[in-house]
Amino acid sequence: MSVFITGITGFIGSELGRRIIEEGFEVYGFVRHTSKRDLKPIEDYLEKIRIIQGDLRDYSSIRRAIRDAMPQFILHLGAMTPVRISFEDPFSNLETNLLGTCSLVHAVLEVAPRLERFILGSTMEVYGWQQKKEPFGEELPLNPASPYAVSKAAADMYVRMAGDVFNLNYTVLRPANTYGRKHETGFIVEYLITSMMRGGPVYVGTPDSVRDLLYIEDHVNAYLESLKSDHAHKQVFNVCSGAGISMRELADNVAKKMGYDGPIMHSYPPGYPRRPAHADAPYLVMDNSKIRQVVGWSPKYSLDEGLDKTIQYWCS
Repeated sequence: MSVFITGITGFIGSELGRRIIEEGFEVYGFVRHTSKRDLKPIEDYLEKIRIIQGDLRDYSSIRRAIRDAMPQFILHLGAMTPVRISFEDPFSNLETNLLGTCSLVHAVLEVAPRLERFILGSTMEVYGWQQKKEPFGEELPLNPASPYAVSKAAADMYVRMAGDVFNLNYTVLRPANTYGRKHETGFIVEYLITSMMRGGPVYVGTPDSVRDLLYIEDHVNAYLESLKSDHAHKQVFNVCSGAGISMRELADNVAKKMGYDGPIMHSYPPGYPRRPAHADAPYLVMDNSKIRQVVGWSPKYSLDEGLDKTIQYWCS
């Protein structure tokens, strides 16, 4: 059984590729024309996979890659992800996240019509601003609040449309904010840990924002279990803990675990790319009951356990 992974050098993709190999699948990794340095996140298993170079913005390269690999499964994780950057460069987000997804869908329809499953990595950001402040179910209308979220919501909708119109066999996963990175420090949990390691100061730009946080191993398991499940066909699932925490509380929790008693500023750091004031949804927490019931996935790590493992990695 073969799996074609876009975004295999990214945070989720690199961890997922490693697990897919352990499960005995043949793996194709689709990457942009890159240097060896850019392959560092997958260097430990690089010899066990086949790298296919191309660009999500180039339909011909995507079509050629799918034709060469002819995989049973596609895990589409390739995307531009930093929300804050999307305000400064919306067009790159749309080209990569939306048009890249459309190109991948149509390449599959053209040269691999018997593909068993197209799994799209969407995001909880597609929900955006919602009236209610309780965990979101998959049936809620999407209300994206950033260029990044718009690009992902449109890709999410396009894949579902392709399922209805062209009979594409898809699964859409909408994961929560995931932590446990090993190569990046720009996202909130890793930023807090590494800033406190250095002695601070620490900045929390939106202290009252409430977010659902998911540990990387749980995120990866959701992909694996959805890929294997016969009940995940043409389904959309939230992948999340189902619990929210404010960024203020998160920073305080990490500080307590690390014995940090330095300043925690409730503002953005100097020079940080600022979002428009109305772009930050105050509450993004999802309900995971559907994926529990249909696929049988549930998170294994509490926030405390996940934070402990992430702190241990960065402090070791």
